[in-house]
Amino acid sequence: MNYGNFIKPSRYIGNEVNIIRKDGDVKMALCFPDTYEIGMSHIGLKILYSIINNLPHASAERVYAPWTDLESWLRVNNSPLTSIDNQRPLKDFDILGFTLQYELSYTNVLNMLDLGGVPIRSADRGDEHPLVIAGGPCTVNPLPLVPFMDAFVIGDGEDVIKEIIEEVTSHKSQVTSKERLLNNLAGLAGVYVPSIHDRTKQIVRRRIVDDLDKAPFPYAPLLPYTSIVHDRVAIEISRGCTKGCRFCQAGMIYRPLRERSLETVLDIARKSVLNTGYEEVSFTSLSTGDYSNLLPLIRGFNRLCSGTHTSVSLPSLRVGAISSEILKEIKSVRKTGFTIAPEAGTKRLRDVINKDFTDEEYDETLRKLFTEGWNNIKLYFMIGLPTETMADIDGLIDMAVKALKKGREITGRRVTVNVGISSFVPKAHTPFQWAGQNAASELRNKQDYIRRAFRKRGINFKGQHVENSVLEAVFARGDRETSLLLEKAWRLGCRFDGWSEFFRFETWEQAAEQTGIDLFGYASRSIDPEQELPWDFIDTGIKKQFLKSEFTNAAQELITADCSSTCHACGLVCKDRKQNSEVRTQSTEVRTQSTEHRTQTIENKKQNRQPLPVNPYMPAQTKYRVKFSKTGILRYLSHQELMTSILRAMRRASIAVSYSAGFHPLPRLSFGPALAAGIEGLNEYFDIEMPVFINSQDFLARLNSVLPEGLKAHSADSIPVNAKSLNELISRYAYEITIDKSDIKNINSFMISLAWPVSREKKTVDIRPMVEKAEIQDSTLLITLIDTESANVRLFEVLKEMLQKTVEEIQSAGVKRTGLYSYNKVNQICI
Repeated sequence: MNYGNFIKPSRYIGNEVNIIRKDGDVKMALCFPDTYEIGMSHIGLKILYSIINNLPHASAERVYAPWTDLESWLRVNNSPLTSIDNQRPLKDFDILGFTLQYELSYTNVLNMLDLGGVPIRSADRGDEHPLVIAGGPCTVNPLPLVPFMDAFVIGDGEDVIKEIIEEVTSHKSQVTSKERLLNNLAGLAGVYVPSIHDRTKQIVRRRIVDDLDKAPFPYAPLLPYTSIVHDRVAIEISRGCTKGCRFCQAGMIYRPLRERSLETVLDIARKSVLNTGYEEVSFTSLSTGDYSNLLPLIRGFNRLCSGTHTSVSLPSLRVGAISSEILKEIKSVRKTGFTIAPEAGTKRLRDVINKDFTDEEYDETLRKLFTEGWNNIKLYFMIGLPTETMADIDGLIDMAVKALKKGREITGRRVTVNVGISSFVPKAHTPFQWAGQNAASELRNKQDYIRRAFRKRGINFKGQHVENSVLEAVFARGDRETSLLLEKAWRLGCRFDGWSEFFRFETWEQAAEQTGIDLFGYASRSIDPEQELPWDFIDTGIKKQFLKSEFTNAAQELITADCSSTCHACGLVCKDRKQNSEVRTQSTEVRTQSTEHRTQTIENKKQNRQPLPVNPYMPAQTKYRVKFSKTGILRYLSHQELMTSILRAMRRASIAVSYSAGFHPLPRLSFGPALAAGIEGLNEYFDIEMPVFINSQDFLARLNSVLPEGLKAHSADSIPVNAKSLNELISRYAYEITIDKSDIKNINSFMISLAWPVSREKKTVDIRPMVEKAEIQDSTLLITLIDTESANVRLFEVLKEMLQKTVEEIQSAGVKRTGLYSYNKVNQICI
């Protein structure tokens, strides 16, 4: 397969740094029903990948939803969807495990099964087919997907996944029936097997991991080549939340709060940076600002990574969770973005949703941010919340305007305020599961009202499509009937429904009409709290009576206090967090002091390496011109992906790189002319500046020890710090192209021509003088191209004319760049 024919080919090539290739007795495909860039950002998938591959008898591989161009190719060529690790077809795995993070990914689940050659309905799958299971937050209402899954994991997956694999191992060794396997799985805590539980009417209780310090977390996460949504080390510092926001499903279903200790998080962070070379670490949780040791954590991390230009970022924070000390620590390396989530525009509505902060606290949060130098912030609000009025919408607008004004007032210059608006979606197992969604027209009118108000004031608005929210609400509180809607919509062509460019609500309306489903009825209906709910058989640990009382408190605009110190009898048994927090806080100073004694920074910790040798007779600053190659599967890297891969390899190799000054320091690393994705480069170059002298042989040995297969550094020559850049020098390019005999006539015709004009943008360019030499050896065209005084040469522009072929045809045959040269019109000069 020529991946160069697809958008972002690096999505599909695998071969990432820290990839694990095994051939276990039990083979599991971890399936994420969205693109690689989103799936690779998901922490849960990385955790499961590590856990399963650490089992001696099991192996895990990854499968992501193919973009539409690859899907079309697979269907036209009758080729199955495969894993990116070993290109194994889905039908050849023992287990397919889908992660369900978002209701609008459900059509992709069916599409992936179908592309993998697996029947989409459980009833149509026999003993010869894989076991198909699903986990993730959406499984607390599994009903829309019941006909398609053999089993669901409810709750935390770290322990239960090992138990499932043990059952499958036993099933394979004893050659038992699939029905017997499903019976055994139904006996596992936290596993819902529709074909069993629907007969027995058993309650399925959510699986909970008690101690995060004992729960496995990957120290060497997969490092993607392409830029992903959250392109950084992400470390879960806590799970669960004590705030009790009434609209928030995650805040309810991930209770109780569990924290990773300061020492554990720092250890994970240190090792993860060493093993990936990432420049940024994010400490994530549902409420990161409430982590009991957040300030010591950031301080400790900054000490550990001192001098490595590794920054800290935090997810969206609640108002009041930001301190000046934390902001100072974050900006000491690099100011990363900040998102605040007020959610609602008035104190009254915030009381309804249990978002407990005052206008004064909001003002103080803004003051701290702008005083510490931030001039770009994002605010996140929700519209359509229960009891919302236009006064609340006006309050939302006022809060955004206040941020703009206060920013200008404090900084003395223009600031950027970005506001994200989403629509309320009632979710199962929350106090608002009985509330209806606003009518679509009402939500649309509110969005338009806000957009107009922001446009007048120069505030950036980003709103979610109302129809997306309607469909999300349908499945969030969907029953078994909605599975018919889902299948029909998929068969009508629905894919990537969370992506605006592919979402076709008219097709969903067509599917709804054909299946008798009232979309707006499902989304907008209010439910009697005394009515039995379709998903009541899932026990998250939260008592239904607690949810009812919270629903009543919302109607009365009553705040329920943070449960970290006061228990509200939600149904879960929590450890005494206050006591544990005091113990942790008392030991924080000791831990932080021990951190300070770790005098070796990250550069010197990789595999207990010693600092690179320094020659006292050489200048402190060093600049090398490095010759390298990009071959094999990594020929599909784009120029930006290549540069990022080299820089992160430097960091993994503990090679210090010089950085520019200023608020956003950049590495002093520059490359020669860009090499298009899909082309191999045998003699490419980059210039690297380092703050200390490093022996070239040590430099090459260390760099090559961490480069992935397909990238290799061949030489490193010292050059003056002020030497001309590669792009200033290089003007001559040598290539090898695989051709057919039928191409020879076209080549000769081009070469004997005196001129060959082509249209380029708004001018005509003669490309014939750009081809200095063209020689045919067997089935290979050796061609030398040069830049002219009037224009730079473009490889595929020349080859399309010379060979009379498309770019796809040329790339499929094979293209290599064999040399880059400086050229002074008389002599070829090697770089």
